[in-house]
Amino acid sequence: MVRKLRLAMAQINTTVGDLEGNTSKVLEYVERAREQQADLVVFPEMAIPGYPPEDLLFKPSFIRANLDAMQRVVDGSRGITVVVGFVDLKGDIYNAAAVAHDGQLLGVYHKMYLPNYGVFDEDRYFKAGSVCPVYVVNGVHVGVNICEDIWYALGPSAVQRDAGAEVILNINASPYHAGKLAFRERMVATRAADNGVYVSYTNLVGGQDELVFDGGSMVYDQGGELVARGPQFEEDLVVADLDVDAVLQHRLRDPRPRKERPILSSVGASKLVFHSEHTPAPARPALDGCIVEPLDPLEEVYSALVLGTADYVRKSGFGKVLIGLSGGIDSSLTAAVAADALGGENVVCVAMPSRYSSEGSLIDAKAVAGNLGAELLTIPIEEAFEAMLHMLAEPFSGTQPNVAEENLQTRIRGNILMGLSNKHGWLVLTTGNKSEFATGYATLYGDMAGGFSVIKDVPKMLVYRLARYRNEHGSPANVIPASVLDKAPSAELKPDQTDQDTLPPYDLLDRILEAYVEQDRSYADIVDMGIDADTVGRVIARVDRNEYKRRQSPPGVKITPRAFGRDRRLPIVNRYRQS
Repeated sequence: MVRKLRLAMAQINTTVGDLEGNTSKVLEYVERAREQQADLVVFPEMAIPGYPPEDLLFKPSFIRANLDAMQRVVDGSRGITVVVGFVDLKGDIYNAAAVAHDGQLLGVYHKMYLPNYGVFDEDRYFKAGSVCPVYVVNGVHVGVNICEDIWYALGPSAVQRDAGAEVILNINASPYHAGKLAFRERMVATRAADNGVYVSYTNLVGGQDELVFDGGSMVYDQGGELVARGPQFEEDLVVADLDVDAVLQHRLRDPRPRKERPILSSVGASKLVFHSEHTPAPARPALDGCIVEPLDPLEEVYSALVLGTADYVRKSGFGKVLIGLSGGIDSSLTAAVAADALGGENVVCVAMPSRYSSEGSLIDAKAVAGNLGAELLTIPIEEAFEAMLHMLAEPFSGTQPNVAEENLQTRIRGNILMGLSNKHGWLVLTTGNKSEFATGYATLYGDMAGGFSVIKDVPKMLVYRLARYRNEHGSPANVIPASVLDKAPSAELKPDQTDQDTLPPYDLLDRILEAYVEQDRSYADIVDMGIDADTVGRVIARVDRNEYKRRQSPPGVKITPRAFGRDRRLPIVNRYRQS
């Protein structure tokens, strides 16, 4: 009789700290898996407490409540095996996976490799595990491990394979950045082929502060071939039948794992724990795994921005958002993302013209709001600007107009937005992009004022590509007028101003910023790329001296491999300079 394991991967959207809501969702998907006659249903890393729980883990009451919630999932596991992420407490706390069947807790796996780089800080909270359990589910040997564990060639998966595991279940809360799905898939395919096992990679979905989790759960077979893949950026139950007998056939033909045993023992193979479940697999029609095609690169990034914005607003308890709509490309793209995330009826735009605002910008702002179905308020700032200039006339006397007068205007606008926010309970979305935040081309308490920064991690040239993508693929189409895309970017804070009065052309600026910020390349390295030395020096100086601004900026959706904030942590007071 051919051995088949029907596996269900539940890529769900959880909320940090919502133990009741997360547990109810887990139990809902357990029932859905049961209806699909699955033998086994797997949930993401930390599905019960949400990920990352950060310093909630210092609260004993939170740990205990999470354990109570885990027990509810165990109680709900009748007739099916459930693997779910939670926080375990055994003298210390562990990032853990519970394995339950028929109302009993069969065992617990403790994550062994705790990441402490990029956005991760797990060494701050957890103790590393030391045991690699293998379970028997309907006659199939199954190893369970967590996220980072799968990235190591001689890690828990190899130990479990050596102990007879035919299927490896890896549960994840793997944050998104552009191109990461393909990177994960290459790794999972390699682990499956090298170990001669099925590898299931179940990933979280949803936004949590600046992080977005993109799902894309997958299964690869013992030959490194894709069996099933879930959608990106949406919840789903991904179900596939695994032909486990094919694993044995593969191993008989491939002697490499036999020769690796001495290597594994030298790195510390862990104690094995077996729990047997002998219930025969039910008769059921065969089920082919569904393979959802990945999104193209621009659709992927745009989807991340939409999901990250929707979840931040929804999970924070807001109903509507507020955007200062200038008629420029950044605020237009931000408004489009917000409307796609929340519905245009939940987006309020505010045009705040000054003496320097062009008529074209006002026309464009009205067009964008109208195309998106968003409300547009028009509140001129001239009266307030005049009052501020009059109030500051004496201390400003004897000086020439400069950035002080320019920033008065943007701070007036920030006050207007925050006043409306306070009055109506709307969340302010700021509209600055990564190129601006990198160089400090933004005003504290002005255009940086707000609760969430949608395109904070989007370089300027990518802003243009995303705007064109939205015009071509969104509904309705062409929401951002061609005039917005074609005109020279300007803050319109003084006569005939353009961004390039202060900054290099954005295509050049973004090349420098990618090299310096994301790749940590030196001044000399960047000059060697063929870029003017003076320009490189000026950009690096702007990046270095504006760390204080970035520390005071709102969170925003991470879409690049190295975002400001969690990913890149530099001291504000810092005298190291490159030249």
